[in-house]
Amino acid sequence: MQKVTTSRKVFLLVNYIALGLIAFLCLLPLINVLAVSFSSSSAAAGGFVKLWPVDFTIASYKHALTKKEFLEGLLVSIQRVVLGYGINMVITILIAYPLSKETTTLRARNVYAWFFIITMLFHGGLIPSYMTMKALGLLDTIWALVLPGAVHVFNMILLLNFFRNLPKEIEEAAYIDGAGHWKVLWSMYIPLSKPALATITLFTVVMHWNSWFDGLIYMNSPSNYPLQSYLQTIIVNPDSSTLSSTELYMSEVSDRTFKAAQVFLAAMPILIFYPFLQKYFMKGLVMGSVKG
Repeated sequence: MQKVTTSRKVFLLVNYIALGLIAFLCLLPLINVLAVSFSSSSAAAGGFVKLWPVDFTIASYKHALTKKEFLEGLLVSIQRVVLGYGINMVITILIAYPLSKETTTLRARNVYAWFFIITMLFHGGLIPSYMTMKALGLLDTIWALVLPGAVHVFNMILLLNFFRNLPKEIEEAAYIDGAGHWKVLWSMYIPLSKPALATITLFTVVMHWNSWFDGLIYMNSPSNYPLQSYLQTIIVNPDSSTLSSTELYMSEVSDRTFKAAQVFLAAMPILIFYPFLQKYFMKGLVMGSVKG
């Protein structure tokens, strides 16, 4: 066993301390929001809440879970994630598989690849995108949130390169046994690509869950806003209030604690979802980024 030198130990100690401090600084805003959401309105208004709740109460969460606009936005976001994830994954897999082949198998592979890559370099623009959605009759529908991002080229490249790193002998053996492309894809490539698929799943779910701008652009009715668009309207606009004057007077909940509770509730699904995919994340990202 190789002996660890003193300088190496010092380096590792400084590294751990620095990374720990950076991680703590990244978590500070979320911890503060959580503390405010569990604090009383008077404590939050007085600026007494830092990293720990003052006068602990769950009244803000009770109000949030009965707020019509919040629940409508939550439902739209869930629909968007389910539909968007399904469409994104199917299209990404069906594009990445043929483009992972060599030019001897798919002669125009490079042409098709650049057809997708060019979209990463140039964008049609906001106004043409809006006009397209309007001409297709998709405004104020869930499809306006899902279809524009149906083909995510970055995810396609990750999966494409992961496919290319898989042993060719496995595919050749399957062809000898009489398997076709569909059989090879769904019975061999997909099961062997769990790290890449988990990485793409995380990227896709986070993208759809956190998107807010397209909801403001394509949705005419606030009842069709996804959750993040709804939160943007109540947080960024300083004149907006999520509680009526009567509710503010009668309740121990303030506008600030109520908004904090809604923000934390909106962040919870991703905080819960990430640990289940974390073990695949680095492997899928690295193997999908470099062609061996």
